[in-house]
Amino acid sequence: MRRVIAVSVVMLLTSGCAVGPNYKRPLVDVPATYRGAVPQVPEQSAVESLGDQKWWEVFQDKQLQELIHAALQQNYDVRIAAARILEAQAQVGITRADGLPAISAGVQSVDQRSARQKFFPAYETSAHEADLSLAWDLDFWGKYRRANESARASLLATQWAREAVITTLVSDVAAGYFQLRELDLQLEISRRTLASRQNSLQLTQVLARGGATSMLDVRQAEQLVFTAAETIPDLERRIEQQENLISTLLGVNPGPIARGTKLTDQPHSPDIPAGLPSTLLERRPDIRQAEAQLIAANAQIGVAKAAYFPQITLTGSAGFQSSALTSLFTGPAGLWNFGGSLAQPIFAGGRIRSGVRLSEARQQETLLIYQQTIQLAFRGVSDALVEYRKDREFREQQVQLASSAEDAARLSETRYRGGATSYLEVLTNETNYFDAELGLAQAQLNELLGLVSIYRNLGGGWQEQ
Repeated sequence: MRRVIAVSVVMLLTSGCAVGPNYKRPLVDVPATYRGAVPQVPEQSAVESLGDQKWWEVFQDKQLQELIHAALQQNYDVRIAAARILEAQAQVGITRADGLPAISAGVQSVDQRSARQKFFPAYETSAHEADLSLAWDLDFWGKYRRANESARASLLATQWAREAVITTLVSDVAAGYFQLRELDLQLEISRRTLASRQNSLQLTQVLARGGATSMLDVRQAEQLVFTAAETIPDLERRIEQQENLISTLLGVNPGPIARGTKLTDQPHSPDIPAGLPSTLLERRPDIRQAEAQLIAANAQIGVAKAAYFPQITLTGSAGFQSSALTSLFTGPAGLWNFGGSLAQPIFAGGRIRSGVRLSEARQQETLLIYQQTIQLAFRGVSDALVEYRKDREFREQQVQLASSAEDAARLSETRYRGGATSYLEVLTNETNYFDAELGLAQAQLNELLGLVSIYRNLGGGWQEQ
């Protein structure tokens, strides 16, 4: 009966209430639609979102997919984030162990001889002991339960932090690859233009030697050649530096990067479904991370408040003690003790109250960070949507500009060869055409970067392959 009563008391004590507030997701102001989003086409669902698609479905260039896959395996930021998860898991284990009984065993054997003194003869003693001890701080007020809740939430936040790193990495690799392909396109344009202008210069030099034109036309033709030629070394430098950047994202030493589809052939849909803003709270890793941190901070209030209440501790030990090692486990050598203690804080100089205030202030800070993260997420999506739409419109106009500039350059060349105009007109139109082609390449890049920005801001990219 005594054992039953003791077990019942222990169960009652360990199943007590947990002080501190229980977590409730705070209300946030969620807009009905994203600003800048285009109306849904009839065949698209209102809840369909680009952020729900896997990264290998959004970025269909096979070589880009291989680069992203390699980055996910080797990138140091991802590996560091994984190591932090292991740290958080270990911390959860440490915190859980704080609420469990601590059991230890010990063996001691001492033989001692005391020297003869003036009034006492010499003597020898021998003591041998083996025992098992237990100490348990009962979690009556929920201190350890709240600490476990906080540690688990911190682990979850660390896991979401890794997903946020993956999302950023996928976007960075895609953006870096598109920038590399745009530089390749600019280099191709520059080399093609240089070859064309060198041929034109040779023709002008022949005409000048025959007296059909002046040296001024030759000098102007040389300017066109030099203008195209000077861009090539700069582009080659930027290409190599961009390859070094992508190599760093891949977690390898700087080296060449394999190419796939040309920039102008990169597949992407003109209409980007954004989905419902309310789903962003569940999809974006940084929002989920901020909420997990809020849960952890909320649980720490309970840990701090538990310090107001008594600390109940159970201790006990049992073992054997004997002066002779041969009779340690025989005869009347057994010993045991069991007890409990209760310690109630009376005066701590305001330490406990200040600890509670500190945890409440941290919870308020984390709440504001959570709300700010959501607001910035909505802004990021809206900015990316309008950026993509306007970049697309700009690219369409740039296509027409490049086409018009190309035709003007062709007509001016024909007029010059027919003697209807000076080479200054050719110089002007050739320069305009060259700039228009480079501008079109930049416009095509900006449209793809807008797609990457939408995908990242919608919380896509962390899905595992």
